[in-house]
Amino acid sequence: MSTGLWIILDHLVALLGVATWFAAGVTLALRRIRPAFALLVAAVLVTLLRVATVAVLAGRGWWYVQEKVLLGLPMLAAAGAVAVLLAGRALLPARRGRADVPAYAVVAVLTAAYAALAGPVVTFLVGYPLTVGTALIVISLVGAGALLTARVVAPAARDAAEAGVAPAAEGRPAISRRRFIGWTGGAVVVTAAGAGTGLSFLPPESVTLGGGRPRSSRPAVSVADLRGAGSPVPGGTVRRHVLTAQKATVRLPSGREVDAWTYDGEVPGPAITATQGDLIDVRLRNADIDGGVTLHWHGYDVPCGEDGVPGLTQRPVRPGEEFAHRFRADQVGTYWYHTHHASHVGVRKGLYGTLVVRPRDGQRAGEPAAAEPVDLTLPVHTFDGVVVIAGRDDRTDHPAPPGAPVRLRLLNTDSDAHRIVLAGAPFRIAAVDGRDLHQPGEVSDVGLRLPAGGRLDLVFVMPDAVVALVVDGDAAGGLRLRPPGDTAGAPRLDNASDLPELDLLGYGAPAAVPFDPRRPDRHFTMVLDRGVAVVDGRPAYAQTVNGRGHPRIPDQLVAEGDVVRFTVVNRSLETHPWHLHGHPVLILSRDGTPSTGSPLWVDTFDVRPGQTWEVAFRATNPGIWMNHCHNLPHAHQGGMMLRLRYDGVTTPFDGSHGGSPRHGH
Repeated sequence: MSTGLWIILDHLVALLGVATWFAAGVTLALRRIRPAFALLVAAVLVTLLRVATVAVLAGRGWWYVQEKVLLGLPMLAAAGAVAVLLAGRALLPARRGRADVPAYAVVAVLTAAYAALAGPVVTFLVGYPLTVGTALIVISLVGAGALLTARVVAPAARDAAEAGVAPAAEGRPAISRRRFIGWTGGAVVVTAAGAGTGLSFLPPESVTLGGGRPRSSRPAVSVADLRGAGSPVPGGTVRRHVLTAQKATVRLPSGREVDAWTYDGEVPGPAITATQGDLIDVRLRNADIDGGVTLHWHGYDVPCGEDGVPGLTQRPVRPGEEFAHRFRADQVGTYWYHTHHASHVGVRKGLYGTLVVRPRDGQRAGEPAAAEPVDLTLPVHTFDGVVVIAGRDDRTDHPAPPGAPVRLRLLNTDSDAHRIVLAGAPFRIAAVDGRDLHQPGEVSDVGLRLPAGGRLDLVFVMPDAVVALVVDGDAAGGLRLRPPGDTAGAPRLDNASDLPELDLLGYGAPAAVPFDPRRPDRHFTMVLDRGVAVVDGRPAYAQTVNGRGHPRIPDQLVAEGDVVRFTVVNRSLETHPWHLHGHPVLILSRDGTPSTGSPLWVDTFDVRPGQTWEVAFRATNPGIWMNHCHNLPHAHQGGMMLRLRYDGVTTPFDGSHGGSPRHGH
């Protein structure tokens, strides 16, 4: 069973434990002796089952159980043991009708219920990591709940209560008002101290070093000075574009109209193509997008000053303003561009387009030579629940002569993954996220996962029959490649949803990589979770990294030339497509299983619930780079983003013009 399923099972067992402990306490307070005894036994058994689920999760990683092992289970075990000792000793004779149930037994069982409740509350509201302050607060609240319960269920005569003496005839303790106020006041003091202790454990600096060297005294370089080349390579050309961001009503092929935000009135925006070594020169103008726009070149390792992150590498382009991008097309492959200002809104409404750079010799790995290849760029986007492929919301038919080499460039511009099935021909995955794979093998009858922001290049030789591309199991839509004169229907698609998913970590052949990831200069761990955190200065139930939301997540400091390793852990129940700007990362392992196929260089990888990924890269592109979840609402609204900062690089853009990184993504 996957770690994600064990997390869900542990949550269910924890909630069942809360229910049984509270049910036992309530029935005991109502003097329902036999049901109370049965529920107490059930609560103990569920608690033991919880120990088992936590033990299994502990084997998957300390990150998944830290607050359970250090706080939740010990607190429940202590309270539960006291409850069994006191209530059990009272219930056994009471079941035989020989005694009443004393109030302290009710208090003990309900205190165990509070302890059982505190565990999942800490998991859901605080998550990882557990701090001393959090532990003190929780223990104090459970203690205060016990005192309040004792005050309610163990009344005493007023004079005896005022004196702090329990009436002996009742055989159960009473808490005087004075003692109750004193104890609860102490709990408040401990809680306040715990909160202060939690704050004192915040790191004093705004960066984390990952075990590497601290900041140096080298002269500072501004990201504004890290700009692209001014000319193409010899023999290259200048590819000039002017993109105007504007609102427009776009009519899709089905006749459906969309109120969109566009580049040049088109969705997707104009396709930018180049040959390796050309100079890409793009001038962005904003006609009427009120909040501002930018151009971020997703997956393309441009110099940092060209990266298009408002408040970090530039100011947002306001209506009537413009910004010029210029960089050399050194990377071959399939990429895309989109706004990085309020992108959770802008990209969804249509501010995106494609960037394809072809090799100067015209040939790509895994692609047979031919005179007339079919090369289609297919961005997948969702407008109001309708999947649109390359601007079409209906099925697309495209001619393809038998024997022609076909390349389908698939791009996911959404915040959630898509499932892709290619039926009718065996194929190879020639490239992932624009980077060629080494000796990709031919496959068929498999499903492919296309992460948010990710790309897959599929290549095959066109047969003399129809080939179908199906997205998310929609057999009526997608793309059909048809030989001339073909009238036959599409291949069988009724089993598309049942096909196994191809695991890219074992696909292709191994090859040498340019560094040794086993000896990194820096190693950062990012634990992805949900919890209460401060996001943009306001408390929120946020998507967190190491228990915090942007901008309070410390920057990750690196030095040029460092080999950097990331451990990315997902404790949450949502998928987080992780995206680092300016660098491809090499996938090392997932859930402890190493990558055994072709070296897999990606810029976006899906970290599903309960997964742990190990990736690495070499720091060769100086700047300050966003490092974030590419589920854009998670990043922009949830705060799941931080910065990778090169030693000695600064930014002059502090958000004073409304373009802070918080607003930028």
